Amino acid sequence: MQLVKNLYSYRELLKSNVKKEIRGKYKGSFLGVLWSFLNPLLMVAVYAIVFPYIMRVKTDNYLIFLIIGVIPWTFFTTVMTQGMITIRMNAGIIKKVYFPREILPISVAVSGLVNFLISCIIILLFCIFGGVGVSIHLLLLPVIALIEFLLVLGLIFAFGAINIYVKDTEYIVQFIINMLFYGTPILYTKELFPEKIRWILNLNPMTHIIDGYRDIFLYHQMPSIQSFLFMIGTTLLILFLGICIFRKLEKGFAEEL
Repeated sequence: MQLVKNLYSYRELLKSNVKKEIRGKYKGSFLGVLWSFLNPLLMVAVYAIVFPYIMRVKTDNYLIFLIIGVIPWTFFTTVMTQGMITIRMNAGIIKKVYFPREILPISVAVSGLVNFLISCIIILLFCIFGGVGVSIHLLLLPVIALIEFLLVLGLIFAFGAINIYVKDTEYIVQFIINMLFYGTPILYTKELFPEKIRWILNLNPMTHIIDGYRDIFLYHQMPSIQSFLFMIGTTLLILFLGICIFRKLEKGFAEEL
């Protein structure tokens, strides 16, 4: 509740910080915000060539299947990368002015969410023109997007704070994220793995989130109750732990910076 009160009291600072994150990301770029569309499309183009033809992956509507996985993953990795360094990048203002430090990672996560929702237009276009169509299940998009937002926010709260004290944290986490990409069913379906070891993939919350997006965009069905409960439970646990770690370590930010 204290966090909510702080954010309300400093809501104007939060708004301006979110705007700065959104505008600053592509500042000086000729294409600007269009990179929000181009980056995932270029990734999809590469994977769409490599996996179906070279790796012999056979999945119906594979291009749409792929783009529904890549765009949410891009949201996750972008926020993780920027969120882990946002405290250090704002060292100057932290040393001079008091404000709730949580605003910095929250601003990164909110700007990432905005870019993600804009990028969802790409998914819609692929579904419509690819013959898959759309359904009423798309009403669940804000719910799943909010779950992913809170999950990545909890992670950058924790790792962003730890990174101030242990400088190698961002490199270690980046390596793990790169490995996790292949441990998340983005390029393939879970059915490629034997059922007896499939539970390992299901320990990854991003597996359930990606599956949730595919359920509402591609398969026109509700995500399973078990998957929803796992997503919510894991996300709330990570968010709680992230806030606790951030609150514990933020007292020494100014000295360490």
